[in-house]
Amino acid sequence: MSLDIIATYAVAVLLIIGSFFVVVAGIGLLKLNDPMTRLHAPTKAATLGIGAYLLAAMVSSFLSGTGSLHELLIMAFVFVTAPVSANFMAKANIHRRDCMLNPPELPDGDTWATLNVPEEDRETEKTPPKA
Repeated sequence: MSLDIIATYAVAVLLIIGSFFVVVAGIGLLKLNDPMTRLHAPTKAATLGIGAYLLAAMVSSFLSGTGSLHELLIMAFVFVTAPVSANFMAKANIHRRDCMLNPPELPDGDTWATLNVPEEDRETEKTPPKA
């Protein structure tokens, strides 16, 4: 088999893998009932699916003779921003108390770092703003 045929099969396999992960992400987004569990579907599975699509695009562009590395930049951006945005959405869910389960209690009366309120902010919350 020539390199062109192998690359064509690689593109097809990458597209199938990408489609599988994107469908799993969509089903997870629709079927999971809790916002925190629903958060994992698009951030994990869809990121892998988009990564497979971008790899297929790279292989296809090199196969046609017009190689492009723009997809690597897109992939790096997606792989960096998806976990960060998931972390911020999870923290927002924790602060809004949208989670089905609250975070477990810590020993010695400590609180989770995301729930800590600095002392100066506690006092401004109690006093109403001046008009």
